[in-house]
Amino acid sequence: MLKEFSKKATNRYELVISIDADSFKEAIIKAYKQNGKKINVPGFRKGKAPMSIIEKYYGESVFFEDALNILYPEAVESAIAESKLDYVDDKIDFDLTSISRENGVEFKVVITVKPEVEIDGYKGLKAEKVKAVVTDEEIEAEVAAVAERNSRMITVSDRAVENGDTAVIDYEGFVDGVAFDGGKGESYSLLIGSNSFIPGFEDQIIGHNTDEEFDVNVTFPEEYHAAELAGKPAVFKVKLHEIKVKELPTVDDEFAKDVSEFDTLAEYKADLKEKAIARKVKQSEADVENQLVEQLIELVKAEIPEAMIERRAEQSVEEFAYRLQSQGLDMQTYLKYMGGSIEDFKKTFIPQAEAQVKIRLGLEKIAELEKIVPTEDELNAEFEKMAKDYGLEVDVVKASVPATELAKDLAVQKAMDIVKDTAVLTEVDKRTEKTEEKKPAAKKTSAAKKTTAKKAEGDAEAKPAAKKASTTAKKTTTKKAEGDAEVKPAAKKTTTTAAKKTTTKKAEGDTEAKPAAKKTTTKKTTAKKDAE
Repeated sequence: MLKEFSKKATNRYELVISIDADSFKEAIIKAYKQNGKKINVPGFRKGKAPMSIIEKYYGESVFFEDALNILYPEAVESAIAESKLDYVDDKIDFDLTSISRENGVEFKVVITVKPEVEIDGYKGLKAEKVKAVVTDEEIEAEVAAVAERNSRMITVSDRAVENGDTAVIDYEGFVDGVAFDGGKGESYSLLIGSNSFIPGFEDQIIGHNTDEEFDVNVTFPEEYHAAELAGKPAVFKVKLHEIKVKELPTVDDEFAKDVSEFDTLAEYKADLKEKAIARKVKQSEADVENQLVEQLIELVKAEIPEAMIERRAEQSVEEFAYRLQSQGLDMQTYLKYMGGSIEDFKKTFIPQAEAQVKIRLGLEKIAELEKIVPTEDELNAEFEKMAKDYGLEVDVVKASVPATELAKDLAVQKAMDIVKDTAVLTEVDKRTEKTEEKKPAAKKTSAAKKTTAKKAEGDAEAKPAAKKASTTAKKTTTKKAEGDAEVKPAAKKTTTTAAKKTTTKKAEGDTEAKPAAKKTTTKKTTAKKDAE
């Protein structure tokens, strides 16, 4: 039971906890039943010595530590609940004060709690909202892209190769009359104008006809990846097998029927426009929320424990690892590719974690100031929505998601609604850059279903450090094992940046931490409790 508690430092409280003698004696018996069979006592078979004999041989306190480990988690959890302190860290400082069979146990723990938060001026924040406008040109471009995806390649034989054609060729390269490794390809499809081969190579294909055989004279670039060829002139023997061109479908009513559920092109375009406007509205609302969240973060005044930020970063790493696993990858392989340790990787999430924790604390404070308490009907509606989203029975969801935690999330969502509904928005038309001030919204936005805006919430894009890779655009139909220094006409260098995007589910900066048992000892005055 909790005897007393007191503040020791910023966000740190000391709790004095006692366990009565009867409970401690029962725990000693449990400890004996669990561990007595592992103990050797002369004159008895291993594990067969009575408890009294073991205590006499090894000392009365032989089972004290195990007994305390049995009682510790529940005792600490109960004391924290009784104190009504908002516990946020799973690392607890432990100090054993007294322990005996006659008087039970008394110990102290020092825990980390949520910080005191102040936030003012959260109503009437200003933000720009981009007007959702979709032009006819955008719709035509989208239709053209769909037509492009539905195109087909056809062979032409009544003319020579032109820029933009695909030439199917055999080629073999020679330097000083000698063929070189990796310089040969068969039935290779080369898009003329793609600049994927050595400069000048594709230009010399233009003007030739099907079945022609001819030479292509080029010079390898000075920076070519194969040093023995760099800067040298080369001759490629080429045979042209086919000339292919891309045939686009006619964009008409029949096209609309083929690519959509509509009977006419006009209906199809109208649907594309409606969906494009909906996307832009959603994007605009998310952008407004981002702007408001950035301002809210600046308004939050609190001394946030490092433990809260560390935990949020750890959760982000775990979520990232889970997503990797769903794609058939693992964190160890990813880290090996990125060239860093798990600790270095976790550090990349710290700025995001700090923002997530801060906005969560700020919104919780707003919920407190506005006296927001979700109703039973609202909780049930949210449980039903979650059940539908996950394809589960409502009872299953209720069993796995504590109602108290869901209530906190809903309160945070409602707090964000207040911020958005009272914000002063200036509408911006990106086409003309004209602005028009709008008064605070009288209608709640659907984006309030999230605990925070995208930039600071858990489902914001988490962007681990991108690793740059310098690649050479090389193509050939001849497959070679990795490690071979293939030499191909496609020697133009490009540099690409691979950036991985991640999304986390929510900005839980304060996930409940439960005390867990850790081996304690009567000979030590302090101990750390591990996370559950």
